[in-house]
Amino acid sequence: MSRRRFLSLAPKLAVLSAAPAFIRSAIAQEGVSAKAVTIGSSAALSGPLGGFGTAIKVGADAAIAQINAKGGVQGRQIQLQMMDDGYTAQRTADNVKKMIGDGSVFALMSCMGTANNAAILPMVEESSLPYLAPFTGASSLRRTNTRNVFHVRASYSDETQRLVQKLLAMGIKDLGIVYLDNAFGREVLADASAELQAKGAKPFVHAAALAADSKNVAEVVSQVMAAKPAAVLLGTAGVASVALIEALKKVSPLMPLAGQSMTLSGAELKSLGAAGSGLALTMVFPDPNRAKTQVVREYQAAMRAVGKEDFSLGSLESYINTRVLAEGLERAGRDLTRAKLRTALLSLQRFDLGGFSVDYSNAAAPFVASRYVDLGVLGGAGRFLG
Repeated sequence: MSRRRFLSLAPKLAVLSAAPAFIRSAIAQEGVSAKAVTIGSSAALSGPLGGFGTAIKVGADAAIAQINAKGGVQGRQIQLQMMDDGYTAQRTADNVKKMIGDGSVFALMSCMGTANNAAILPMVEESSLPYLAPFTGASSLRRTNTRNVFHVRASYSDETQRLVQKLLAMGIKDLGIVYLDNAFGREVLADASAELQAKGAKPFVHAAALAADSKNVAEVVSQVMAAKPAAVLLGTAGVASVALIEALKKVSPLMPLAGQSMTLSGAELKSLGAAGSGLALTMVFPDPNRAKTQVVREYQAAMRAVGKEDFSLGSLESYINTRVLAEGLERAGRDLTRAKLRTALLSLQRFDLGGFSVDYSNAAAPFVASRYVDLGVLGGAGRFLG
């Protein structure tokens, strides 16, 4: 260390050495003070998947407001530092690099997107930054020995397998697949093909790649219709899904369509309106509009408390993710360190939030808390039918 650097740090070191133990630890941990802990996130608050990023922020804000109103965690208020990346992987990497470089966050939560998360995982591991609940179910991100990443949701493979099994059980053999032309879509295509082959069915009748901005939607629909499938599985997300579903419904109103939890955000479901009627979607969390479980009732109360009445799977997922992180912070204790948070998260075994359980009982990475997958069918109002 240079003499100038040492002299600049000397006053801070003197204060630190005289402080109580829990304050010394808090000062030493970036993103933590005696009164607050800051959590970072990067998501698409703009662009073609902006609806999902907005839902992540809304759900997290509602949970944080609810938690902080009850005193926070171990006397600290939770703060969220969310940066917009427009669903661009390089911007996600730049955002997380800045947060790490600034020392402004204690942990990460719910960064969004398959390629986006792939871009930041090396930084997360190198910095030993605890990272809870990537907003992606990509299996490719769950095959690595990431000691700092704690997945909450079920994987896209789990969702795709459930969809394919359901379609086959309905006697549908000729299946078309439309996938988004990016890492997410190609993984859905690979998972669907593998499951069909495992069940002795054709890999697919026809697969068509849809651009993220849906500019080739007319061409894709023509390709699908030419193949004459009995049903279409959607490996798409965001506004591209809206354009695709509307175009498919226009030329074939009775065509069965099935997609994953990431197919449509709450805002897109609303904009789709009656065109979404009959669409089957997987759910990796309970139905946010049915207050049958304690966690959904608490989520709805938290949303209403911040003036939000539009309930969605995306905001519920983010709400639950925030609650899981808060429980980890609580169990980590007042003398908060990143190592203690990682240990505390692993202690969440059969932890019931009230109708949704989190279980990190597998001590070996990758750490995945849930394989919950349900299947719902949308009505004309954009809500799941009973």
